[in-house]
Amino acid sequence: MEDFIKQIILASPERMISYADFIQLALYHPENGYYMREGQKIGREGDFYTTSNISDLYGSMVAKWFGEVVVQHGLSPEVCEIGAGTGRFAQSFINEWNKNMSVPLKYTMVEASPYHRKLQQERVQLNEFTKQVSSLEELEPFDGLLFSNELVDALPVHVVERGADGLFEVMVSVIEDQLVEVKIPLTNEQIIAFLSQQQFELSQDQRIEIPVAMMDLILALSRVLLKGIVLTVDYGYTNEEWAEPSRRNGSLRGYYQHKMIGDVLQHPGHMDITSHVHFDAFVNYGEKAGLSFVDKLRQDEYFLAIGILKELQDHFDPNPFSEQSKRNRAIRSLIMPSGLSPSFRVILQQKGLPQFASAWLASK
Repeated sequence: MEDFIKQIILASPERMISYADFIQLALYHPENGYYMREGQKIGREGDFYTTSNISDLYGSMVAKWFGEVVVQHGLSPEVCEIGAGTGRFAQSFINEWNKNMSVPLKYTMVEASPYHRKLQQERVQLNEFTKQVSSLEELEPFDGLLFSNELVDALPVHVVERGADGLFEVMVSVIEDQLVEVKIPLTNEQIIAFLSQQQFELSQDQRIEIPVAMMDLILALSRVLLKGIVLTVDYGYTNEEWAEPSRRNGSLRGYYQHKMIGDVLQHPGHMDITSHVHFDAFVNYGEKAGLSFVDKLRQDEYFLAIGILKELQDHFDPNPFSEQSKRNRAIRSLIMPSGLSPSFRVILQQKGLPQFASAWLASK
């Protein structure tokens, strides 16, 4: 994959490509991109963990909550999970729904990776109610729930840095057969507009990632959702947090065999690449696209709000391997400060369902 990217760069007119183009190739090349090729990415044998794949409890809790929303607000029982990964969340969601709800659930998994689509088929039975597509463009607009977990952080981003002579875009080039960074004066109008709209003032030598692809995703979400809820789970920063001195180097990083790699030009096609989400921009662009902001809260706060403590078994079980003990540990992992949940944020948006927003905020 590295040689292929070098050939692309050397064949380009300027002998360089943007970081966004590099990330697109490294992660999503149809044959050799990290997410597209064969091989485990999530879990102990992969490169990273996601909270929705740690326990079946995650999917079952969201299913119970969505079931209540459907009953209370007359919303269609339809779910679209974007970036469905191994299918574990979908499996637990569907199983929980079928145990408690009499109305049939329509569930669509959107997954670009052939490898992950294969894993999903091993977990989830596809039928007239449960489907699998490779992109949002294949979906007809629907009412219901749009869910994603750690999707936005994996989108390609541009990189910008303020130098002594103004703003520069950081590009990827090849020098002496090595992938290297080069900087050119910033001319990309989409990046300039983003910085202006978000009122970003970079300090000297500060760099930041610009999520042009995120804006395209938000438009796609709004196109496909006629009425319902968007539930987005990810890690990121507000504009105020981006301005803190500790963020001056940006957030772009790689994960390779559970080790964080600062230089994302290493191991292209074999390493996950991620950057923190611009939360304020996500909300702002959502509002412009017709997705009304409802709430943003830590993932542990979200699970507490939807009643996860009701699932906790009070009586002591001396067997640490019993289903009850494992379930209690899963609950604690989703709400304890030492777990992964406090690092993630849940963003709730609605379209055409203002009564949901009122009910949610009143229940907190």
